[in-house]
Amino acid sequence: MIQRWLSRMYVFGLVISSSYLMLDTFVLERVGNSGIVLPSVSEASQLDVSSSEFEPSTSEVPSSIQPIPTFTEFGYEDESMTLSIDVIRRFDTQVYVAILQTTNPSLIKSAFGGDTYGKNIREKTSAMATRKNAIFAINGDYYGFRDSGYVVRNGLAYRLNPRPANADDAVVLSETGVMSKIDEATITITDLAAMLPWQVWSFGPLLMNQGELVVDATTKVPYELNSNPRTAIGQVDAQTFLFLVSDGRTSESAGLSVLEIALVFQEYGATFAYNLDGGGSATMWFNGRLINKPVNSGSTISERSVSDCIYIGYE
Repeated sequence: MIQRWLSRMYVFGLVISSSYLMLDTFVLERVGNSGIVLPSVSEASQLDVSSSEFEPSTSEVPSSIQPIPTFTEFGYEDESMTLSIDVIRRFDTQVYVAILQTTNPSLIKSAFGGDTYGKNIREKTSAMATRKNAIFAINGDYYGFRDSGYVVRNGLAYRLNPRPANADDAVVLSETGVMSKIDEATITITDLAAMLPWQVWSFGPLLMNQGELVVDATTKVPYELNSNPRTAIGQVDAQTFLFLVSDGRTSESAGLSVLEIALVFQEYGATFAYNLDGGGSATMWFNGRLINKPVNSGSTISERSVSDCIYIGYE
């Protein structure tokens, strides 16, 4: 009898221990097919993440009536959008500039590695894009590398734990297609909800705001080289969005500084621009193939697995 009781207690202990490890690793719960949210978000912030303030835009085109597409080597067009990719040479570096024109900003989506929010869950940008039947994709902000920084994706809030002040500028893409900067440490959840966030990415720094450069030659991203592969996003106007990726760390491409990538945005008439995760993560994918030459493990040309990507598509 005692031996049986001890055996049951041992099994119970294993279950509790395993459950704790899973929660500590992923810190998530799955909510049917509507998405995944952190259980602590609504409790800590009193924000109802299922409310209309954070729901996807109703202007999204249902996948069942996707428009008929036209692909070219570096372009795509349908009734809802036009996408073109310029391959240019700037600052001794190969730079790839994708220009999206659309009246439907909900086509700019995010995906998690393994379709799962949590720590240490990574997947290649190309694999995430393929699974989502994406038209185009770049790497995201690598949210899983940090324990803080806002994460709002496809209208759902996953993490509202701000980064420390003075290193906390995040970018909001609203449901209406407006990109703007927020300071995570100072903005209230009510104010954020009023912005109707469709996506919130947390990396930085901000490159351009209201048509003006906000970086200079001394601006750097911590823990990286001055000249590096880069990934960044921005917009020209309410219907024109820019996605930039540069090569770097190779004999063909030196890489860009923060100021240099901002200058490319300025050349394209951007009014707003924001730096995302770069270095070995910098990846651009289009219509089933890699466009740039991502580097991993020094200067080896290979794609790195990351925690999230930004893609354009209908799923």
